[in-house]
Amino acid sequence: MSAPNNRPVIVLVRPQLGENIGKAARAMRNFGLTEMRLVTPRDGWPNPAAGPAASGADDVLETAEVFDSLAEAVSDCAHVYATTVRKRGVTKPVITPEEAGRAIHAEPGRSAIVFGPERSGLETDDVAVARTIVTVPIDPDFGSLNLAQAVILCAYEWSKGRDLVQPTQEDTLPPAPQAEFEGMFAQLTAMLEPRGYFLPESRADSTRRTLRTMLTKPGWNHLEMRTLRGVLSSLARPERRD
Repeated sequence: MSAPNNRPVIVLVRPQLGENIGKAARAMRNFGLTEMRLVTPRDGWPNPAAGPAASGADDVLETAEVFDSLAEAVSDCAHVYATTVRKRGVTKPVITPEEAGRAIHAEPGRSAIVFGPERSGLETDDVAVARTIVTVPIDPDFGSLNLAQAVILCAYEWSKGRDLVQPTQEDTLPPAPQAEFEGMFAQLTAMLEPRGYFLPESRADSTRRTLRTMLTKPGWNHLEMRTLRGVLSSLARPERRD
């Protein structure tokens, strides 16, 4: 069961470009996260370059808070996760974003996920503030994620514990009832029989089974089934001669 108020705070430490702050806000908003905290952003705050890059996640930017230190930014959080792909000489538990997402849902108290500046990532002193390190398993020969990519990975893994809507699901119709399939199949075989499709007679049953198996694999919905039957009805009519 999820802990109450378990949406993690996203903390950006010394972010350098307004565009990257905006992109991080967009990544957050896609997965239901709205609370951003900034620690000494290089170009100050607010930053006019952040808005266009946020692509509509303006509520995240408008409520973003600025702090002078990471310790202040996470002072109300019981669980602090530092994201890094580099060894920082700090001995702490190391987990994946997926494990962090599950832990945030399970544990009581506020959680923060901390991201470092674009060029260098979190410093050792930043990581020392956290209780746990989050590392993305990536190619050891190219351990480079940009800020928004890192945010979206962690936000996505956290979102797995929520009921988010798959954008295409509303357009997906359920499979057609079996009765509709049987009607279509009977119509099709009735059209094929006089054309000799099921000959020789010795293979008729096998041919019908193969045809049935092929047609049941897609799991067509009722609209698709009606469309196919419309095609068959058109084929059954005498050819038009204009």
